[in-house]
Amino acid sequence: MICVKNLSKRYGDFAAIHDISFSVDKGEILAFLGPNGAGKTTTMRILTGFAPATSGTAMVAGFDIFENPMEVKRRIGYLPEHPPLYLDLTVSEYLKFVGKIKGLSGQRLTSGFNSAIEKCNLGDVTGRLINNLSRGYRQRVGLAQSLIHDPEVLILDEPTNGLDPKQIIEIRDLIQNLKGEHTVILSTHILPEATAVCQKVVIINKGQIVAVDSPERLSSQLSHSERLAFTIAKKESFNAQKVLSLAGVTRLTEEPGKAGSFIVETQQGCDVREKLACTIVENGWGLLEMRPLTVSLEEVFLHLTTEEKGVQEV
Repeated sequence: MICVKNLSKRYGDFAAIHDISFSVDKGEILAFLGPNGAGKTTTMRILTGFAPATSGTAMVAGFDIFENPMEVKRRIGYLPEHPPLYLDLTVSEYLKFVGKIKGLSGQRLTSGFNSAIEKCNLGDVTGRLINNLSRGYRQRVGLAQSLIHDPEVLILDEPTNGLDPKQIIEIRDLIQNLKGEHTVILSTHILPEATAVCQKVVIINKGQIVAVDSPERLSSQLSHSERLAFTIAKKESFNAQKVLSLAGVTRLTEEPGKAGSFIVETQQGCDVREKLACTIVENGWGLLEMRPLTVSLEEVFLHLTTEEKGVQEV
């Protein structure tokens, strides 16, 4: 659905993005992650036709964004970081105005308007001035304007920026419900957002892509061992050597800030849960909890954007 190859954008001697390549499958939600200034917004502006590239190519729904920009724009819904809202219009007036700008009329306009209102849960505020809406509702209106013409592709730049925790959850749920029906690129530097809604992650740093993969595969590629956390009731009788003597165990440490909790590391592919549980029970330490630990997306992000080591999908 989206294919970007060797895309670059320069401002004089400064490269906002340099030779980036990635793809997004139909119906997929992709998280475009990076620190502020990494090149996320620049890439999105190029894909939407808002800004030209210096070099490279990009295809959206089978159309070249440089050779057929109008065809691409017909198939894209764009929510910039600051939604282009007219505060003196009601929600209904604004969305119908946007729909007409996008070429809708008659039944298509009515159908698109009703669908956007339903998807974005705006039914209770259609007659209210946008100026009188909360920030969360304004963000919903911005998302509705990107959906009104039923685009194949949605490009959302920091869609939860500045929202409170409840509003963030609402917008995340709304985006999650678009999966399959629309192809979505979601730009963010808020990592839980990516984990919550996306099947694929692109991490960009200093204008260059350093990783492309699913969050789970990125975590496994950067993890050099299996990790398991367990909690016992009787720490005073615990014997660390009995755990360390189990086949495959390479390290044992106490979990910070949790009394009676430990982290055991094992060789890759080695599952010691059954043996560990038996050891704890046989020695009467009182097993309270056991859970696997994985490298979080936050750890992956910090590793790649700090040390600049890439993990590229093959």
